[in-house]
Amino acid sequence: MEKLFVTGGARLQGTVRISGSKNGALAIMAGALLASGRTTLRNVPKIGDIFTMVETLRSLGAEIETNGDWLSIDATNLTSCEAPYELVKQMRASFCVLGPLVARLGRAKVAMPGGCDIGSRPIDYHVKGIQTLGAYVDTDHGYVYAESLRLRGAPIYLDFPSAGATQHLMTAACLAEGVTVIQNAAAEPEVVDLARFLTQMGARIDGAGTTTVKITGVRELHGVDYTIIPDRMEAGTFGIAAAITRGDVTVTAAAPEHLEPVLPKLQEVGARIDAQNDSIHFRMVDRPLATDIMTMPHPGFPTDMQQPMVALLSVAEGTSVVTENVYERRFKYISELQRMGADIKQEGRTAIIKGMPQLTAAPVTATDLRAGAALVVAALAAEGQTEIAGIEHIDRGYENLVDKLCSLGAEIYRADSERRGTALCLA
Repeated sequence: MEKLFVTGGARLQGTVRISGSKNGALAIMAGALLASGRTTLRNVPKIGDIFTMVETLRSLGAEIETNGDWLSIDATNLTSCEAPYELVKQMRASFCVLGPLVARLGRAKVAMPGGCDIGSRPIDYHVKGIQTLGAYVDTDHGYVYAESLRLRGAPIYLDFPSAGATQHLMTAACLAEGVTVIQNAAAEPEVVDLARFLTQMGARIDGAGTTTVKITGVRELHGVDYTIIPDRMEAGTFGIAAAITRGDVTVTAAAPEHLEPVLPKLQEVGARIDAQNDSIHFRMVDRPLATDIMTMPHPGFPTDMQQPMVALLSVAEGTSVVTENVYERRFKYISELQRMGADIKQEGRTAIIKGMPQLTAAPVTATDLRAGAALVVAALAAEGQTEIAGIEHIDRGYENLVDKLCSLGAEIYRADSERRGTALCLA
């Protein structure tokens, strides 16, 4: 089993290019099932979740070609309406093929989703929404079955502004008869990106990026050529890594406007930030300062950035309070940071972080994708060499993370434990 080995203390410097959005690409790939003809997607990240979605679409009969960050999907002649368990269990986003399959083929059979264990993420919003659109839905033996001759537009109210449910129900409603209005919809940039993609395919969508999204159904959609937005979580992670190492890093091919909740917090801890049209310059001179964070649905502070920020605050001057309002088990990784010397106390959904002057290396394990990012961030500043297991979680969401960090001067490599040192990468 491969692990990451990180020797802390190197100051990150240089320029790194941000890959395409993981969450945006996955939703758009599912949406491509709605169209006849070939869809070409550009700026697609080469990460584990994308590979899983490619295999899921292929299992349904879609023809897919890949070349670098370019991906071609032809779903004209789908041959199956069943997404198998062995694929869907790996990644929650795979479940979102359910709506497009019902809308396009009239039926679907999709396994219950898997993904990171960060707390309750019920599919109730998805299932109730599909039922509201007129589908018969049944759950049995770990699968969700849905069937409808043609979905019908209807008003849908989400109890929580779930980005996944909003995206899923948007795609399902595109081919429904009549008008669908999603209230309390998520407003994340990835929702807006999906709406832009579907609109180019011929869908009629208004209000994406607000709490009310209106979809007027059409009879058919067509393939398009589309470029995925940058991954704001990757850009934020590199900004936090620059801050914890007191570095000087510029991220390019980024979208600063998508990081508005994160950049002000980094400035509060002392980072100097210069945001241009498609790049962000992060510079940190002194020890970071403590700050308080409360995660919320967009445009609040994103839950996916909470873990890397806690790693940064663990070496800040003063005491920080971080409240997690989205996923109740998103603090599972705290015990791993404590192994590195972090002084963190958890009280329910709140973490109280007393900043330490220095973290120390230790063997740790990533419990989910963003927890893995937090451990890498912490290891970059820790004294000694940190060994990180569970890096398959990191591979799900970060493209070429080791190579990118090496290009900035980090001392990091990946290898089997018994072969450690054989793949050393020093800039």
